[in-house]
Amino acid sequence: MEPKSPPPEGGRAEELLGELDGLVKDVVRASSWWERRGLDCAILTLSLLAVPAGFLCLRSENVLVFAIGITILGVCHYTLTVKGSHLATHNALTESKYWNKILALFFVEVCTAFPAEYAKYGHVKMHHGYTNVLGLGDSSTWKLPCLNRYIYMFLAPCLVPIITPLVALERLRKVELGSALQTLGLISLGLYAHYWLLLNVSGFRSPGSALACMLLTRSLLAHPYIHVNIFQHIGLPMFSLDKKPRRIHMMSLGVLNLPRLPVLDWAFGHSLISCHVEHHLFPALSDNMCLKVKPVVSKFFREKQLPYNEDSYLARFWLFLDRYEEFMVQAPPITELVGMQ
Repeated sequence: MEPKSPPPEGGRAEELLGELDGLVKDVVRASSWWERRGLDCAILTLSLLAVPAGFLCLRSENVLVFAIGITILGVCHYTLTVKGSHLATHNALTESKYWNKILALFFVEVCTAFPAEYAKYGHVKMHHGYTNVLGLGDSSTWKLPCLNRYIYMFLAPCLVPIITPLVALERLRKVELGSALQTLGLISLGLYAHYWLLLNVSGFRSPGSALACMLLTRSLLAHPYIHVNIFQHIGLPMFSLDKKPRRIHMMSLGVLNLPRLPVLDWAFGHSLISCHVEHHLFPALSDNMCLKVKPVVSKFFREKQLPYNEDSYLARFWLFLDRYEEFMVQAPPITELVGMQ
């Protein structure tokens, strides 16, 4: 018998991904429903139940109680709009396709004021399907070259609550009238409900003050939201479509994990903070399951001598502030991995 030649790099990459997939599936099978989906559903439910307390705190003339109300509403808003929308878009909250669709409409359109179909297309099909591929999933939608580093990093995030519905309106011009009207109705419902509750429950006496409070609560965590979205991909290797590496190499090179940060873990979810590599490899897993399989994935990567990118929030912040022109204005260089395409 002739000795078998080693598999080509592409075949080796598929073997590695298959081996890792088997290890992760073993962890998932051994996990309870609470671990797979229940804990994340409970966090979203608690956030929804805490919203009335936030509106009631805003009735107080005590500055501390008022600030607590702003904090509650701000954190709950980002938990529902970022964590909820992200999990619902990936069908990670329930096995039912019907309920996933309903939850996506609620979290993405009612809470976030953005079309659910566009969110799914842009995030799941493009960003996940073509992670760090130039012109497709390279996170370039987060770039605004017309802004300097200080405006982008410090001031622009405050405008996220205003920019989001405006971008939604621009997207709705390209869809069928019936779908556009449905989405517009749900977005309007979410925005008006927030405004109405501030006037009628929190006791705001003027439309201007209510709108200002809406802007404040909806931008409370906008800075880390923008920062996290650029820190975890931009500045890492980028690929061309015709020479992109195999999936496991693409995710090991082009995705970065941040350390655990309690407030962001709660509001954004582990899959967007400390388990982003795991999330890109297994996007259907919930936040809690990404956290549970993280030791398995990191150990596997290190045993197989694959890159496993990790860095602190502050380190990435100072890096982007220092190299803003290179990362956020200039076109990134294309990385070619010979033999790994």
